[in-house]
Amino acid sequence: MPVEPRLPQSETRDRILDAAERLFMEHGFEGTSMRMITGAANANLAAVNYHFGSKDALIQAVFRRRLTALNETRLAALDRLEAEAGGEAIKPSRIVEAFFGTALELAADTEHGGNTFMRLLSRTYNEPNAFVRQFLAEEYAEVMDRFLGALFRALPGVPRDEIMWRFHYMMGAMSFAIAGIESVYAMAGLPCEKEPPSRMLPRLMSFLLGGLRAPLPDFGAAATD
Repeated sequence: MPVEPRLPQSETRDRILDAAERLFMEHGFEGTSMRMITGAANANLAAVNYHFGSKDALIQAVFRRRLTALNETRLAALDRLEAEAGGEAIKPSRIVEAFFGTALELAADTEHGGNTFMRLLSRTYNEPNAFVRQFLAEEYAEVMDRFLGALFRALPGVPRDEIMWRFHYMMGAMSFAIAGIESVYAMAGLPCEKEPPSRMLPRLMSFLLGGLRAPLPDFGAAATD
């Protein structure tokens, strides 16, 4: 068992969070053991229990460390847009940019863990875990209420369920973009050339806005095909 170095408590806590964040991203929550986390963090189980108490509490701390700040940034951006609009509806494109643009900027951070966290968040969207999903639903409650409300107001001619579906598709597109394009190139049998994460923002925003502005589906025509 590794011996816990005599380091400031905050540094030990951060090392555990960094290790857990990376390992959860790579192996998932079920596939990551506490032994793996303590080994990667050069800490012992007593230190993990001291700082977090349980694996579930550690998972929550990993998300809260960055997600709280991300959602605060999103809400602050929406506050500015609403103030600028002066009571009028905000342009849909600006709402989308405020929500997804801030996340993509975090995903472009490869030096301070932002990219690792967003890849973890993207993996979480696509893997069933009742505990984590319930926790994220609570963390996202205010943000989703505010942003969906702004979209409903900005797009009065679009049914609300259609806006919900399009937002769902946009979340999926962002998740897959952050996860990486390597699998698509592999399926196509083509070599994948790496490019800076910073290029993801303009490329994906163009795609998301195109999807939001797409014509409404004709379900009647689809039923007769």
